[in-house]
Amino acid sequence: MPLIPEEPQIHESAQGPRATPASGRTAPTPRPVPGPRPAAPSRPGRPGPPRPAPPVQRTPRDVAVTKPGPSGPATPAASAQAVATPQIQLIPASPEGALDAAEEAVDLLLESGRAPGDVLVITTGEQHPWAAHELSFGEASYWAQHDAGDDVFYADASAAARAAARPVVVVAVNGGPDTAAATALPLALSQARALLIVCGDPQRINSVLGAGV
Repeated sequence: MPLIPEEPQIHESAQGPRATPASGRTAPTPRPVPGPRPAAPSRPGRPGPPRPAPPVQRTPRDVAVTKPGPSGPATPAASAQAVATPQIQLIPASPEGALDAAEEAVDLLLESGRAPGDVLVITTGEQHPWAAHELSFGEASYWAQHDAGDDVFYADASAAARAAARPVVVVAVNGGPDTAAATALPLALSQARALLIVCGDPQRINSVLGAGV
């Protein structure tokens, strides 16, 4: 048998009130159009552990963290030893040419970026012309320039002990008694923080500072 299509079922609320039939029957009272359906209550799920509360957002604080080095922190004795051992450079020169060699060394230091206040020059023989000129105005003015630390300072070996330590110390062994070099070189080694430059006779210098210079 051929299938007979079914008449589509339309809900009255969507179709609206029916028209009065021709047979004269009284039409039923129209039903009010239903409003929006309330949301269906959620189905209870399986009981489970309660969710943890979200973490409280805290403002990060700056905390200084000291990371240990691969070999541990340096001991004060090791640091002091590193500071007390400057690099030593020897420039061979005769007593007559030691002061000129020291001047050339100072020029190279300044050209390489060293500040003038980083350099102290010590002479064992004749004084540097700058020191002789400044001392003519009195020792107070002379040492005031040393205390200011703004420029290269030149000192005689007899007064070098009064000079403060500087990163670079240049010694010109330009004559004088043997005791002058023997006193000035160890003193200069203790005053130099980074570099000690000695201009003079290598044999004489090595006999004072050691054969390893």
